Amino acid sequence: MAIRFTHIHLSGGTQHQHITHLWWVNPGTGATGDNTRAALVAWIEQGNAAFVGTGADRVQVGVVDPPSGPKYLRTYADRQWTNNLLALPRK
Repeated sequence: MAIRFTHIHLSGGTQHQHITHLWWVNPGTGATGDNTRAALVAWIEQGNAAFVGTGADRVQVGVVDPPSGPKYLRTYADRQWTNNLLALPRK
């Protein structure tokens, strides 16, 4: 299953590490939901896929494991980490 992130919630700052909650839609089924960053990190690490955007603008979401602090999510395109998640609407 692959999901598309549609909204984010930030707390304590404005960078990827501050995303605490994400809203998503499953394009295949139309199902929607929301989860914490930690739950979605674990879900992606289990081999599931997530992305931002549609069509040619679709960008894969990956897990970043920093030297210190908790893991977080970030988009990855053209072999570079990008900021597509931060461009999503806020809730």
